[in-house]
Amino acid sequence: MYIKEFRNSFTKIKIGRRYRVLIAEAEELTCRMLNVALSEEGYEVITFANGQSIIECLTSEEPNLGESSFDLVILDLMLPDLNGLEVCRLLRKQGNLIPILMLSAKDSETDCVLGLEVGADDYLTKPFGMRELVARCRALLRRQWLMKLSPIQVLVYKDITLIPQECRVVLRGQEVNLAPKEFCLLELFISHTQRVWTRQQILNKIWGEDFFGDTKTVDVHIRWLRKKLELDPSRPEYIVTVRGFGYRFG
Repeated sequence: MYIKEFRNSFTKIKIGRRYRVLIAEAEELTCRMLNVALSEEGYEVITFANGQSIIECLTSEEPNLGESSFDLVILDLMLPDLNGLEVCRLLRKQGNLIPILMLSAKDSETDCVLGLEVGADDYLTKPFGMRELVARCRALLRRQWLMKLSPIQVLVYKDITLIPQECRVVLRGQEVNLAPKEFCLLELFISHTQRVWTRQQILNKIWGEDFFGDTKTVDVHIRWLRKKLELDPSRPEYIVTVRGFGYRFG
């Protein structure tokens, strides 16, 4: 069994409305336990056993379905039709910015990096404790809520224009599709040009101090962001590595 522990008592989170969570998990027992645990937290949970159903649900125009109707996706990597990586890649390609927590029995660094590179916001390996999963869900939802509170503004640096309220980036006159963490990274950098950030500082700012991962996560997202922004990622103009310290923008 993938899950180490399961208890009926969880610390409640005070929320202004009921969060809606989509779960795509192939293993029936794990799916059922996730459903119960998150329902105990006060979330409304909808479960699927395959990836195609997630795509159809989030692109539906029916009432109470579609991207704007949900707050979080929990996505198993090993789904029977479209696997978690394919689902995540398709959602991000469509411009869907919903937070995604990926679950996987594969615990290698390569699998984790690949999951983050296709657009997942967090990655949790099986077996996992339910307390940790709930904590990660809370963190993802909290960061998404704080992003929505940001005041309307436009940030400009050279030929990059970033519009926080609309989660849009225009580069050299063309709109660029960024994953949520890439967008947050760019917003942090463009708001503090020339400042040198350590990896740990970036991790705390973007992923939060309660994030369970390590600083390699930062390097993965920086590398992917460079591919989308830089004319020559091997000789970056925007995101510059400051050896022995971290990264600087500009």
